[in-house]
Amino acid sequence: MSNLPNILTSVRILLVPILVVVLLTKFDGKEFVGLGLFLLAALTDFLDGYFARRWNLVSRFGQLLDPAADKILIAAAFVSLVELDSRVTPSWMVVAILAREFA
Repeated sequence: MSNLPNILTSVRILLVPILVVVLLTKFDGKEFVGLGLFLLAALTDFLDGYFARRWNLVSRFGQLLDPAADKILIAAAFVSLVELDSRVTPSWMVVAILAREFA
């Protein structure tokens, strides 16, 4: 697990609870902080794939953890969006998207 792509994937997973806490805490500008955290997580997703292919650091651990990290991030973001305002992000839509994602 000690190669850079796997570390970046682990960082993405560790950003998920921080993102959820930020989005569900009441303070001014939480949406922008949440957006920044989500974009940082998305950047780690891009960089771990880039470095894994570029430096030939593809590992079984990374092949298993990377898709799981993506699903965890997307699921947490969608559920947080429903909690923020269910009129903007209806729960039925999130259930349909997550069901497809995990199927």
